[in-house]
Amino acid sequence: MATVITSRYARAFADVVSGMKLAPAAVLQQLYDMVSVVNANQMLQRVWENPSIPAEQKRSLLDAIVARQQVSRPVRNFLAVLIDHRRIQQLAEIARQVESELNARLGFAEAEIISARELSENEKRALQARIETMTGRKVRAHYSTDRGILGGAIVKLGSTIYDGSVKGQLHRMKEQLAAG
Repeated sequence: MATVITSRYARAFADVVSGMKLAPAAVLQQLYDMVSVVNANQMLQRVWENPSIPAEQKRSLLDAIVARQQVSRPVRNFLAVLIDHRRIQQLAEIARQVESELNARLGFAEAEIISARELSENEKRALQARIETMTGRKVRAHYSTDRGILGGAIVKLGSTIYDGSVKGQLHRMKEQLAAG
């Protein structure tokens, strides 16, 4: 249920970003900056989620933070909607969905790439180029490391996982030996 709700807010805000021809990267940066602000301050979360505090006071607090963080008016208004509808606790999830929605509209595929070690810039470019060739779309890649995969990489594209890790290969070999 929460996914349907967050998707609805994300699509609506992506419509605003597209309709107003805002710079998606700047809007996403502002959203993620506000996610950091909210996550860092539990008192702020409690105030914004408390139904006994008048909406005007909540928005006044939002305006003070927005001025300090240099957040654009559309992002401020979106945050006010989330506060008014008591969805601010879902801001991080909504921000990720806004990013996914904007990427899809711009023709980008999001890839999560997990490698056993930090990849060089050349390795990242080569891997990204292979993924772009496979998908036929431009790729926005997010990189992380996990020494537990022993070597190689795991690429997650939406719900599809390409496991080129040594750990994955060993697991597949074990299954083949057990089956044969």
